[in-house]
Amino acid sequence: MVNIAEKVVIIMGASSGIGEATTKKLAQEGAKLVIAARREDRLKTLVESLPNADITYAVAVV
Repeated sequence: MVNIAEKVVIIMGASSGIGEATTKKLAQEGAKLVIAARREDRLKTLVESLPNADITYAVAVV
């Protein structure tokens, strides 16, 4: 994998499935993440599960 540490990555649909898995993997690699999804409770839980990661989240409204 290319060195992604300190790069900013935006992930839509981050509260479940592939988006959630991608968030976890990139957080482990040291990326700075901006994640979004419709379910704020799931976003908060995801961010809390990765306490050492640099993650900002936003609720995506349809």
